[in-house]
Amino acid sequence: MSPPPASAVAATRIGTGFYVPRHDPVRIRRRDPWGPKLRRGAGAVAPLIIGPGMLAMLGENDGPSMLSYATSGASFGLGFFLPFILVTFAAAYVVQEMAMRLGVATGRGYGELVFQRFGAGWGWLSAGDLVLTNFVTLITEVIAIRLGMGFFGIPAWGAVACAVALVATSSLTGRYSRWERIAAGLAIFNLIFLAIAVIARPSVHDIALSMATWRPLPEAGLATFLMLIVSNFGATVTPWMLFFQQSASVDKGLTGRAAIRTGRLNTGIGAALAAVAGCAALVAATPLFSHHVDMARYMEGAGFAEALAPIIGHLGASLFALGLIEAGAVAMLAISASGAYAVGEAVKGAAASFDAGLSRAPLFHATNIGMALIAGLVVLIPGAPLIRIVLNANVLATILMPAALAFLLILTNDREVMGSEVNGRLANILGVSITVVVTLASLAYVVVGFLGGIGVHVG
Repeated sequence: MSPPPASAVAATRIGTGFYVPRHDPVRIRRRDPWGPKLRRGAGAVAPLIIGPGMLAMLGENDGPSMLSYATSGASFGLGFFLPFILVTFAAAYVVQEMAMRLGVATGRGYGELVFQRFGAGWGWLSAGDLVLTNFVTLITEVIAIRLGMGFFGIPAWGAVACAVALVATSSLTGRYSRWERIAAGLAIFNLIFLAIAVIARPSVHDIALSMATWRPLPEAGLATFLMLIVSNFGATVTPWMLFFQQSASVDKGLTGRAAIRTGRLNTGIGAALAAVAGCAALVAATPLFSHHVDMARYMEGAGFAEALAPIIGHLGASLFALGLIEAGAVAMLAISASGAYAVGEAVKGAAASFDAGLSRAPLFHATNIGMALIAGLVVLIPGAPLIRIVLNANVLATILMPAALAFLLILTNDREVMGSEVNGRLANILGVSITVVVTLASLAYVVVGFLGGIGVHVG
């Protein structure tokens, strides 16, 4: 049976809170996730805290992101990048709110909508870009888990086995709600970095000065500065988050304007928690800057945890290693799911839902587990350039983000798709501004890198 026109989708979804996406008959049996039990007492708080928005935000505080923040702190101390992290999470909230609203308004994932509105060519290009970016990023998550477990003496193969087993076990739980609880239970430990920051005993005066003045600016050349700008943007505004939150909102069965209001709160809470944890990771690494530690000596071993141990003690270093393990684990769950949603939505007739078991959604689960397995095998390749992969993963995500943002803006401004939930003026101003800034930063980094490659020194 062919799907109803987009205008009917929007009207039906918002008006009645019920629309069955064309590729997933499992959702016919979905009950209202904000049912009577959750509306009463303390249970009403749960959907505000646990949901796709929080998981997207805390999942984006992944291994390379936390390493990127820590690298900024270890390289330049407190200054420009501390308040800059807060700005990037504000930008991430704007983007993720649009993705959530689009999913709730239409009942369809991002990939499915791109196929419907822009055709198979753009749909496959979008899905292919995402799968490539996700695969590279998954490798970095396994690296983060390997580095964290390596601090405790666990061999590389053991760390990789644990990472792949986590994804496989959570994928085959048989329910989205169970998968979400597993991910949320791990995600809350992202706040470990706040404890490490306290142990590092930063100067309150220096933190206040950094927040108030965005200074001191990093003493680095233009190419290095642009790389850090692009890398930190890529740590918070990435394509996989967009795919994940929209598709997970559909998989969770969110419907109606009440779900949009709850989704905004959930995304906002997630952004605030993730921003605090990201800033804490930067602050936790600033003792390395103060003690003039050469991080090149540690990049092939247990990394930051090993370097921090003589300065902040074994407890702080151990917490940092645990934080890396948690960041990599949560991100692996969310990023592999994002890729599975994209592939499932790209193939006509394939179910893309955790609620569909392995027998009903083999492609979805095979993609989810398979990407994690292949990423783990790459990490075990002797001599693989693991550190270079980590340092460039966020840059790749930022370079590929403008196209995804452009599609998102077009879709959320299409009244046939969105109905009454179409973007307002403020959302468009912020969305266009973010797209322009990310695009210019990416282009500037590419141009400076090209000039440097041909021997032209810039900055």
